[in-house]
Amino acid sequence: MKSKKQNADFLHVGRKLLAWYKIHGRDLPFRNTDDPYKIWICEIIFQQTRIEQGLNHYNNFIKRFPDVETLANAENDEVLLYWKGLGYYSRALNLHKASLQIMHEFNGKFPEHYDDILQLKGVGKYTAAAISSICFGAKIPAVDGNFYRVLSRVFADDFDVSNSKAFNYFSELAFRMMPENEAGHFNEAMMDLGSEICRPKNPKCDSCPLNTDCAAINLGKVQDFPVKSKKIKPTDLVLEYYFVEFGNQFLIRQRKEDFIWKKLYEFPSEIPSEFKSFIVGEKTVSHKLTHKNLTIHIYKVILPSKESFENFAESGGFIITDLENSHQKSFPKPLENYLNRIE
Repeated sequence: MKSKKQNADFLHVGRKLLAWYKIHGRDLPFRNTDDPYKIWICEIIFQQTRIEQGLNHYNNFIKRFPDVETLANAENDEVLLYWKGLGYYSRALNLHKASLQIMHEFNGKFPEHYDDILQLKGVGKYTAAAISSICFGAKIPAVDGNFYRVLSRVFADDFDVSNSKAFNYFSELAFRMMPENEAGHFNEAMMDLGSEICRPKNPKCDSCPLNTDCAAINLGKVQDFPVKSKKIKPTDLVLEYYFVEFGNQFLIRQRKEDFIWKKLYEFPSEIPSEFKSFIVGEKTVSHKLTHKNLTIHIYKVILPSKESFENFAESGGFIITDLENSHQKSFPKPLENYLNRIE
């Protein structure tokens, strides 16, 4: 257990951070509300997306789905359509499922307690902490990659952030820094500092409000922190698709939820052997996911008759569509790019 003096030092750093935030904090639309629904949406959108890239998506999503009930009543396809361009489509599906949870399990009212928020589909400890602190004043650190980086550097702490105990370890450090009744602002301040100043590469140490307190700066070892020993090596995966066309129409189907690109639309991944003589072109593209390197071969197939086209569609459970109507569907990025090139 740290001494009272050490705890006081922790609070000193936390107060300096808050003083900086009150002057330099980003002016963002979701910072002008304590509506837990809007905070939830913004936290999910910006988990994997930088603010400047995702802000229009956030505004459009909130405009179409302004509350939990509207989102719960929407169809999956429409939710995915409004998520288009953000990637990580399972997040959109989880938002929809969680909205149904709120309607059925919490009588349509967003839950107020951390443990209840944590039960929502797709909500982890960070998001639950952000919502409960910002909207309901709970004194809980919203620990994420920004927290790991800032705290590791400020205290020159070599605790391995890939360790399963890292979340609890850095939560305790952050808790000691957090002034009373300022949990929401403190968490937002850490987000801003980690995103804008204490960046993974090329941190702006000269502009950092904590630079005189930062042990890593004093040691000249900023880039040595945070320490992360376990790195997941991406696996290689090869996929094949067939763009089966007749006239101005082609075939698609919706993916299941048991693998990548859940519930998005795709082209057929197999065709009868006799159709392969109708292949007129091939496009090979590379695409990176978080833990997968994809090589995707897309073969263009022009069938000779409407009958063979419609029979294949019916036997394989495919949807017949065209470019205009396909814009109402969400495709994985490589397939969306393929369609855009055709158009």
